[in-house]
Amino acid sequence: MDPRQLSYELREGQSANMTRRRWIIGLSMIGTLAGQIVGLYQTGIIKHLPDPPVPIFDSDKVDASTYAYKRANSPDAPAMIVNYGITAWLASAGGLDRARQSPLLPIAMGLKILTDIGTAGKLAQEEWAENKALCAYCQAATVASVVSAALALPEVIEAAQNLVGSAQGSEELARR
Repeated sequence: MDPRQLSYELREGQSANMTRRRWIIGLSMIGTLAGQIVGLYQTGIIKHLPDPPVPIFDSDKVDASTYAYKRANSPDAPAMIVNYGITAWLASAGGLDRARQSPLLPIAMGLKILTDIGTAGKLAQEEWAENKALCAYCQAATVASVVSAALALPEVIEAAQNLVGSAQGSEELARR
């Protein structure tokens, strides 16, 4: 797609799928913001993570625990930033009619969001097992992923239908 056209469609284009994609991008940015805040704590730039007044949340404890530093010899928040950045990138890739023109993009986005949910669930289980507490910021990102999955579903279904229809059309042409 011509970059000028893509720029226009992403900024000005109107459709139900585009509205949902914009929401997914925004929710992914919430995930990156959560990772940025936790990353500031995990690297000593800030000294405290305020939590909502709910007993299961103790972000300081969780994000300073061995759980949060056991992968790749680094704190986990920078990986969270990259992870949600990739989701935002997939949601922003392609033009207004990508479900028809580039159906693999919405399908990849949907699969990535499902991976985000699975990863968040596994990490929440690990948080709780080690700390008997949860990180409020991480759980906000988890909620953003669940909402994103619901928002992605209509476009993913449309893309899958277009992909299957395109494959069936190719088979029909091959038979002629």
